[in-house]
Amino acid sequence: MFGFEQLPSSVLQAGAIFLSIIIEALPFVLIGAIISGFIEVFITPEKVVRFLPKNTFLAILFGTFLGFVFPSCECGIVPIVNRLLEKKVPSYTAIPFLVTAPLINPIVLFATYTAFGNSWLLAAYRVLGSILVAIVLGLVLGFLVKEPIKNQQTACQPTHDFSDKTNWQKVGLAFIHAIDEFFDTGRYLVFGCLFASLVQVYVPTAILTSIAHSPLSAILLMMGLAFLLSLCSEADAFIGASFLSSFGLAPVMAFLVIGPMVDVKNLLMIKRYFTGKFILSFVTITFLVILGYCIILGGLV
Repeated sequence: MFGFEQLPSSVLQAGAIFLSIIIEALPFVLIGAIISGFIEVFITPEKVVRFLPKNTFLAILFGTFLGFVFPSCECGIVPIVNRLLEKKVPSYTAIPFLVTAPLINPIVLFATYTAFGNSWLLAAYRVLGSILVAIVLGLVLGFLVKEPIKNQQTACQPTHDFSDKTNWQKVGLAFIHAIDEFFDTGRYLVFGCLFASLVQVYVPTAILTSIAHSPLSAILLMMGLAFLLSLCSEADAFIGASFLSSFGLAPVMAFLVIGPMVDVKNLLMIKRYFTGKFILSFVTITFLVILGYCIILGGLV
């Protein structure tokens, strides 16, 4: 009979990495889907409009810092942001929340602090990088981009009225919606995790590290590595800390800031909801801001 022990060791290793990423990410996707379900049922567009700041710049800052009190992993943030946009939250508020929430929440802050030898300075550098990206994206969306950023398939979903339902009926409907959201988003996560696991096994990091001959190439390398490895923001600080002696602060900070914003699994989930034009702009702006930030950071420290 055929057994797993007959498979090549590299296949077994890729399978183990795939399962570890999935097991780490799925709970956050589930939490995000549940939050999305409750937002759909309990929060009306009118409530959102009353709660948000009227001033565009203040609304950008509101979205940027919302992650401090409304934390979410990058694996679960996409369905939450999609639901907020459907509730008429402006894109210049929702997208800053998308990029900062996985980085400025207390769990990630403490993990970063611990990974780098109890250093609040490095945790602060990471937070500052995410805030810069969020503000730039918010300014672009608030003052330059006027066309819709959601794709037509998801932007035209009908709005439901749950005002005639009891609270218990609303809770049940929220969980039904969460189940649909979980399986809809989860399939993209599975393909992203599979690709990331294959990269970790079949693309040796020794080859990648050998091409980092200058600070700029090291920063670009670490950004590419963060994209391919698709680590969870609660755990990537410990991986990043292991590269500190080899690459220095600026490349490691590039790895830590861009990873939760742009990686394989995230892009596949984002592709489900947003237009290709927006995704291209999102990736380009995020890349350029982080690159500039880390170049400056490398020159200052």
